[in-house]
Formats: sequence, C-alpha cells, structure tokens
Amino acid sequence: MTALLTLTEVEALARTAHEGQTDKAGRPYAEHLQAVAEGVRARGGDPDQIAAAWLHDSVEDDALTEHWLDEAALSRRTKDIVRAVTKRAGEPPEAYAGRILATPGALLVKQADLAHNADPARLAVLGEATRTRLTGKYARMRALLGLGVDL
Repeated sequence: MTALLTLTEVEALARTAHEGQTDKAGRPYAEHLQAVAEGVRARGGDPDQIAAAWLHDSVEDDALTEHWLDEAALSRRTKDIVRAVTKRAGEPPEAYAGRILATPGALLVKQADLAHNADPARLAVLGEATRTRLTGKYARMRALLGLGVDL
C-alpha cells in the first residue's frame, strides 16, 4: 500500500494547484485555503478533515481533476469529504447541503469554509451588490446545513 500524503504535502500540493488564483477580493487563493484548514483544526477537526480543507475547492475550481482525486494517496474519508463539498454545475443548494450532511466529516469543513467566506473583513472589500448577494447565499447555506451563527 502506498503511504498517504502528509498534511504538509497536501498543503504544498493545494498551494501549487491554486497558484496564481485569487479570491473575489483579489487576495491569493491560498490564504482562503489556509484559513479554512486552520478553521477546521480550531474546531477540532482531524487530519482527514484538515487535508480535505486544503483541497476543498480544488476539483470545483479545476485546479485538480476528479481523476487526480481518485488516484491520490489520500484516505477514502478525505476523498469523500472533498467530493461532498464540491459544488456541481446546476446543482440545487438543497441537494448540495444534503450531500454534505450525509458525508461524515464534511459538515465541519463546510462550516469552516462558510465562516471564512462570510468574514465581515473579507466581505467589506467587496462592492455592495456582491457583498449583499454573498451574505444571503452564505446565510441560506448555513440554514440548509442547520448551522447557527459562527463567529
């Protein structure tokens, strides 16, 4: 059996995969990945969840392929969490939330992702229309996932 990637290796891979990518505020995308991974760790997440946090947007953003994920030296649980939190084109939010809730460990990763996405300091640099749209989108997903306010 092949040894699984370490968290340090997963982090380096995620940073490389998203290199040159920025978030809506123009910040390096790796900052978001790091914040989500740290959020998972701070919420008591285990290594599988932390690895999934580093990779949570990799397939969705086409930074890595589904085939890469299938073949990667990651635990089955990490792969399942990444797949669960990967939005699919045209997928209703209810179906997306249902998949997250049905996948052990995925809710904590999505909770950390939403917490960073909805960070008022991050949202403050966006235009009012974008800020309003995203605030509503994140609040709806939190409600679908049964999450209260996360500070």
